[in-house]
Amino acid sequence: MTDASTLQPFPGPENFRGNASTSAKRYRAFSFSRIYAITTNTVTELTRLKVFYVLLVFALVLIGSSIFMAQFSFQQEFQILKDVSLGAISIFTSLLAIVATARLLPQDMEDRTVYTILAKPVPRFEYVLGKIAGVLLLLAISTLVMAAAFVLVLYMREQAVVHAIARQMSGAPADQVADALRVVRSSAFNIDIVPGIIIIYLKACLLAALTLFVSTFATSNIFTIVVMAFIYFIGHLEATAREYWLQEHSSGLLARVFLAVVALLFPDLQAFNLMDDIVAGTAISLALFAKTAALGVFYTVIYTLLAAFVFYGKEL
Repeated sequence: MTDASTLQPFPGPENFRGNASTSAKRYRAFSFSRIYAITTNTVTELTRLKVFYVLLVFALVLIGSSIFMAQFSFQQEFQILKDVSLGAISIFTSLLAIVATARLLPQDMEDRTVYTILAKPVPRFEYVLGKIAGVLLLLAISTLVMAAAFVLVLYMREQAVVHAIARQMSGAPADQVADALRVVRSSAFNIDIVPGIIIIYLKACLLAALTLFVSTFATSNIFTIVVMAFIYFIGHLEATAREYWLQEHSSGLLARVFLAVVALLFPDLQAFNLMDDIVAGTAISLALFAKTAALGVFYTVIYTLLAAFVFYGKEL
């Protein structure tokens, strides 16, 4: 016969409530720590890709070699250097945003990593948010590295021109030498380089979010890359096509609604092209910068939410 002293009391309602509250404390519906873990893991995976280093080295070599591409007046040299360097940063970040993001979901499904992560359990929204955050972090690091290389090359070329002019004008009055050096420095560096690089980064963020959205219903990463290539070229030609449409057709309400829908599906990527103004030395107004930056953030958020919505209903 069993000793009554060894019998365990049957857990009452208060015990179930205690276990439930303990479980609720252990699991939260939204956790920044889980998103951070997915983000860091995504960055680690992407930095292992050979294509990342190939593109980064190519961009850095192009930026570095731009110092030898110009043998004209120092104004033309600085313009060409800025044009080549900013163009390399823009192309690299756009390519990296599309290629890196296109493989995220298909690769995780192929490796069955997504099933392990979602079974933790991790909400699908956190999974998508962590993935896109990892890509944006990698883009930020890459942009900073290339921007630093660009500034270094520009500074080296500026110092070379400054020393050459100082030698040539060694016998000139001090005020003339100072004016000449001031012109050189103003031609090399201006404050508009910073917002220009920020806009390039936001354009890459937009492309990454749009690529993630396309990949949620794509069958393979190749299909995603092909679709994004079409969207990329359409986005750069959209402004020209819109002007032609408004000239040939009436600019009524129906036409404007149609153009707004097209702009939502295919973002106007040409609006993020401020390189011509920077190279020409035209000042970028605060209003233009704020408008373009807000547009980039808006598109990035919208496409990320759409990607999370589609992925939430996706059968895995």
